[in-house]
Amino acid sequence: MHKKLLIAGGGYAEIPLILAAQKMGFHVITSGNRADDLGHRYSDECCLQDFSDKEAMLQLADSLKIDAICASCNDFSAITAAYIAQQLNLPGHDSYETSLLIHHKDRYRAFAIENDIPSPRAKGFDSINAAMAQLSEFDFPVIVKPVDLTGGKGISRIDHIEDAMPVLESAFEISRAKRIVVEEFIEGTRHGFSTFLRDGRVVFFFNDNEHYFLNPYLVSAASTPANVPENTSSILCATAERIASLLNLKTGIFHIQYILQRDKPVIIEICRRAPGDLYIEFVKHATGIDYPAYIVRAASGMECNDLKPVESSGYYTRHCIMPYQNGIIKNVTVSPEIDHHIIDQMLWWKPGEQIDNHLIQKQGIVFLRFNTLDEMLSKTDRLPDLIHVEMK
Repeated sequence: MHKKLLIAGGGYAEIPLILAAQKMGFHVITSGNRADDLGHRYSDECCLQDFSDKEAMLQLADSLKIDAICASCNDFSAITAAYIAQQLNLPGHDSYETSLLIHHKDRYRAFAIENDIPSPRAKGFDSINAAMAQLSEFDFPVIVKPVDLTGGKGISRIDHIEDAMPVLESAFEISRAKRIVVEEFIEGTRHGFSTFLRDGRVVFFFNDNEHYFLNPYLVSAASTPANVPENTSSILCATAERIASLLNLKTGIFHIQYILQRDKPVIIEICRRAPGDLYIEFVKHATGIDYPAYIVRAASGMECNDLKPVESSGYYTRHCIMPYQNGIIKNVTVSPEIDHHIIDQMLWWKPGEQIDNHLIQKQGIVFLRFNTLDEMLSKTDRLPDLIHVEMK
């Protein structure tokens, strides 16, 4: 009888986790509330349920008699997975309270400030009046974020205090918890730093550059190795281990987003689940490490003793295909200049498909390998033109 693993989601980003779990012998059950999500085609069983509803998910997990649970590439899923693991006494997850602290931006910001973790100056608010009353204490510009959303949703920049009210209203409106965080705007280059913790120590890390297309808050591409000073990784590893010690973090992925400001990393976000858009497949291409398998192993309480530090074997980019505007997709064209660099891809665009929100809708993901750092950086920034979505 195969052991049952419930993945709290079933989108395209979960496909590497599904396949890795099946290879380990798990009977994989996917969830989520969208029947047409691509991941469900790969799982052994699909039981639709909204993974942001922790009580409904707990009922599902209990009825399925699961042996393990793994979060999808979403903060709500990570919180729900920790809750279910705690309620059903399953291994491989932090406590529910710890998961809330990590994945709710206001709670994490307060923790970071209290423990001198390099972060933007920030404050959380649970009402518009409280936020308006204290906004003048910040130096402008500031960034406003709902505490509980990812992928750039609901984030805005305020340059002048008189423009604040509509921005605050929309951030409160979109937040499920009805809480926001206001933080100082940090100038610098943006990066991701994915670590894997084992017994509180970083045993593997992966550093990248983040690239943005039309949406300044949504990562559209990532490239590696990171174009940062050599000591950046050791600073971030030490910080990750200090956070792990303070919060007694379990073995598993610990992902950081940071801004390099005057050669010093300032941590913007942290999470304990796989980043989206096939990022874990990107790590696998660049290093040869089966990152999806280690994430599943950790989430199901299995040993990860053989994971060691490995550097990227070359110059790699993961690029999300996105159009310049709303409309109907006519075609996606790939320039001969870039064609031979493509090493892998997952495409789901269809001719005639309607695009309603081009700032967040993706049509596929492409992995590329380049010959030099300069070529990787210059061509990655041009990828929206080199892999072009034709609209009509």
